[in-house]
Amino acid sequence: MAFLSVIRRWHFRDGFSIREISRRTGLSRNTIRKYLRSDTVEPKFKVPERPSKIDPFAEKLSGWLKA
Repeated sequence: MAFLSVIRRWHFRDGFSIREISRRTGLSRNTIRKYLRSDTVEPKFKVPERPSKIDPFAEKLSGWLKA
């Protein structure tokens, strides 16, 4: 989702105030200001890949479902 793009569009094109954007998104006004000042389009962070919590039990579960 292009969340920052939506915030920038609301402010610059649609003319919403920072307060109104804050109310609609639930983010702090300072966060909205930070996003509007930033040059980047989306924040750059990686979501770590984690194994599923049921992976150790997958064989047993599939056996139960087949029975």
